[in-house]
Amino acid sequence: MSHSMKSIISLLKTETRMTRVALACLVLFAGCSFAPKYSKPSVQTPAAFKELTPAQSKETDGWKTAEPKDDMIRGRWWEVFHEPELNALEGQVAVSNQTVAVALANFLAARAVVKQARSQYFPTVTASPSVTRSRQSSQSSPPTSSTFTEYSLPFDASWELDFWGRIRNTVKANSLEAQATLADLENVRLTVQAEVAVDYFQLRVLDAQKQLLDATVLAYQESLKLTQVQQDTGMASGQDIEQAETQLEITRAQATDLGIQRAQLEHAIAMLLGQPASSFSITINPLTATPIAIPFGVPSQLLERRPDVAAAERRVAEANAQIGVARAAYFPTITLSGSAGYQSTSVENLFSGPSLVWSVGAMMTQTLFDAGLRKAVTEQARAIYQGTVANYRQTVLTAFQEVEDNLSSLRILSQELQQQNAAVESSQRYLTLANARYQSGLDSYLDVIAAQTTLLSNQRTAMNLRMEQMTASVQLIKALGGGWDVSHGTTAAIP
Repeated sequence: MSHSMKSIISLLKTETRMTRVALACLVLFAGCSFAPKYSKPSVQTPAAFKELTPAQSKETDGWKTAEPKDDMIRGRWWEVFHEPELNALEGQVAVSNQTVAVALANFLAARAVVKQARSQYFPTVTASPSVTRSRQSSQSSPPTSSTFTEYSLPFDASWELDFWGRIRNTVKANSLEAQATLADLENVRLTVQAEVAVDYFQLRVLDAQKQLLDATVLAYQESLKLTQVQQDTGMASGQDIEQAETQLEITRAQATDLGIQRAQLEHAIAMLLGQPASSFSITINPLTATPIAIPFGVPSQLLERRPDVAAAERRVAEANAQIGVARAAYFPTITLSGSAGYQSTSVENLFSGPSLVWSVGAMMTQTLFDAGLRKAVTEQARAIYQGTVANYRQTVLTAFQEVEDNLSSLRILSQELQQQNAAVESSQRYLTLANARYQSGLDSYLDVIAAQTTLLSNQRTAMNLRMEQMTASVQLIKALGGGWDVSHGTTAAIP
């Protein structure tokens, strides 16, 4: 065995012994972490939704504080509306929406930061080969060659021992941030999907209103023709003709005006799908979807699926780990280092035994005075933790508020729509009577116009209420984190 090989083996044995010592130290100090023991912050939650009746509230027994379960599969929640065109639009959100793309990039960046932090668990090894040409004074004693070349191939390694949990808490904090960023991605995706659904239903209601106004225009044209016939027979005046024409043109203008809102909604959907508005269009098709059945007793687990609640809770845990990172700075940093390589004045002898050089050592660094810097950093970490706790609690409270808002909207809209439909039926009967009395000469044509205006207004109001119902249904799904499983409780269809 050559001398150089023996030297390398000896070096490896030395480093192996040092590695064993380091591992023993790691095992000894593995439990050292100065991060406070983490527990999920408590949040005041209601026993049941206020918008549920006492009988319905019985099905919400056993409520508990919301806990993140955003990894549960939400599925294609928009399919509950049975709108094939909406299904096709929603399928493009995750692929083309640029806001989702930004959130995805943020998650990938956060995941890369975790990998960066984990790299601190291992030694850092570097190599710095060099060739140096130098000249010395020929007057030196003993006389030496005045010019020579030195070849060097060193390998250096350094390893910080994580005695106080700084690296572990950094990795933990970065991992939690990556999880929170993933929850942010899911929240962005859910938000965009809800926006697409809301815009789609609003557009379909405009199509329905356009259909209604077009049909009304045709009815007014027939009414105008009838009035003209009655004028020829002396039963109607020129004033009646002008009133009928005015009513007809006003309705035509209303139908035309809907085009502005429809175009803007179409452009908004194009933007959400990541497409240019100029090359995107949706065919005209009146609203056919109906509000979905909602659960009487919405279990608390549904709120746990909200990605924003999950993100807020994980940032609380992240801030807790950062306290441990800040407190670890009070203790010394211990670093193992070593180097090995070859050094020679000739390439031929570079890898020979006599050219082998190596060194091993350890270094401890302790800050003796920093004018309160570490204390201030620790105070900052604790304050940030308190802020994330408050943000988490606010997020949960907001979640309950949004569910209550949409439950109340659906409940009240259901009643209001029934009343509005009764008003439509009543105004239809009123128009029939007004036409009959006008044709018999008992009333003026102004009464007919008033009846027509009332009917059209009530019909459009009913359509707007239906649009609000669809919007509230979508927003309730979003508030519950992306739908619900009907097996969790009784459901009730909305009229």
